[in-house]
Amino acid sequence: MPLSKVETNRVARGLLAVVAACLAAALAAEASAQPRTCGPPPPAAPQRRTAAESFPPLPLPATPLRRTEKKRQPSPPALVGKAILGDVKWVTENGQRTSFRDWMTDPNDIGNLLEWTNRQLNIQYRAVDTDLPEFSCNPTELPILYFTGHDAFTVPEEVLPRLRQFCIDGGTILGDACCGSAEFDRSFRGFVARLFGNARPMKPLPADHPLYSSFYNIGSVRYKREGKEWDAAPPLEAVHIGCRAAVIYTGSYDCSCGWDGHIHEHGQRVVPKDARMLGANIITYALATYELGRFLSTERVYHQTGEPTRDQLVIAQVIHDGDWDTQPSALASLLKHLAQNTTVEVQFKRENVDLRSIDAFAHPILYMTGHEDFKLADEEVENLRRYLAAGGVLVANACCGRKGFDDAFRREIRRVLPDHALERLPLEHPVYRAVYPIHEVTYTPLVLHEHPGLREPTLEGISLENQLRVVYSPYGFVNGWSGAPNPYAREYRTDDALRLGINILVYAMTH
Repeated sequence: MPLSKVETNRVARGLLAVVAACLAAALAAEASAQPRTCGPPPPAAPQRRTAAESFPPLPLPATPLRRTEKKRQPSPPALVGKAILGDVKWVTENGQRTSFRDWMTDPNDIGNLLEWTNRQLNIQYRAVDTDLPEFSCNPTELPILYFTGHDAFTVPEEVLPRLRQFCIDGGTILGDACCGSAEFDRSFRGFVARLFGNARPMKPLPADHPLYSSFYNIGSVRYKREGKEWDAAPPLEAVHIGCRAAVIYTGSYDCSCGWDGHIHEHGQRVVPKDARMLGANIITYALATYELGRFLSTERVYHQTGEPTRDQLVIAQVIHDGDWDTQPSALASLLKHLAQNTTVEVQFKRENVDLRSIDAFAHPILYMTGHEDFKLADEEVENLRRYLAAGGVLVANACCGRKGFDDAFRREIRRVLPDHALERLPLEHPVYRAVYPIHEVTYTPLVLHEHPGLREPTLEGISLENQLRVVYSPYGFVNGWSGAPNPYAREYRTDDALRLGINILVYAMTH
């Protein structure tokens, strides 16, 4: 029996309701699956066309260049590779369904940062998308690898050794948790731990780290979370290889949205202006320390001529709970110059000693360095006091002239020798005439920027029974001894670092 018109309308309305419900459910499922899109897609590349090109007659089937066809401009060199991360998801925009991945949520973050930094530094670099399994891991081809996103991610196990070598060879890994995502934050920290283990932990950077002064002087930044804003210390953390930050992380506060040029209420972030300044400093630092990384990646081996004897000098480096081994080849390089320029016979054998061991007393000279804070155990303090009282000499310097080690060394040496204080050695002290007559020295540009006109050497010491037993420099020797090009070190220039080092060793052995 045919349906009446009223019944037909009722059935049609029911079917429409079912279809609408199904469509709403599908859209809701798709919306829940799509990533959080933080910004608009990157702008289209500019269209470059010629206006009046002519061409000679060409035989068929050749096609002449038409006046409206695009001309490709030469691309600037690639500086940053943005790592392709996350599973493929789908979004619907303007009625069209397109694929999407988490690393694309701020689609032009690094591109905008490079465009802005290029203008500030008068340079020309670009970013490229980088598939990790296909990445060459050669920093001469692509110096910076950038990780960002909201979601958890994994890096294939077979890629880890190549990325570790990328960092050792002078490359920089940069990480940013978009919107301060806890999932990405945990994944990035886990990835770095898998790269380097406990040997090179990721740590917050001290206020005097060059990443905060490489282009802009940044003492604090402005944060934003849930409508509230406040100023605090910048958020950067890093893993160091020698004197260089090889992994740089913006911590749990987002910078990529600021680089992409937008801001929104959800998440936690550095506001765009300060995010761009931090980004410019990161780019500047990575460019400036690239050659330092390449230098440090080359292992230097100094060969012993002849059989070592007990009469040859061996200097032991003190192990402490800070970054005690900033440049493994520095001391051997100094000993090489000592052997070439004096009659002192040395062994290039590398010896590292724990102050809690009796082995420390077998060496006439102990050497200490580092960038960071450190603390000696009570047993180490007592043994070092006995070592110095027995005639041993301690030579120390703050690597790169960093405040963390300087403050720690002054505090710890007061524990070792509470009745004595470090005092500036006058220019007439015999240590400045032991081999080379030294009346003035040359410092790195950063020292001269902070102390214009400084020319006198800045050695301090402690004497016991009228004999110099502790020699300390708040400015670094390490890069000078190695000949390493570190643009952000507060140090003596190479020649003066070597002359001072040789004078200190010869004086210690002859007094």
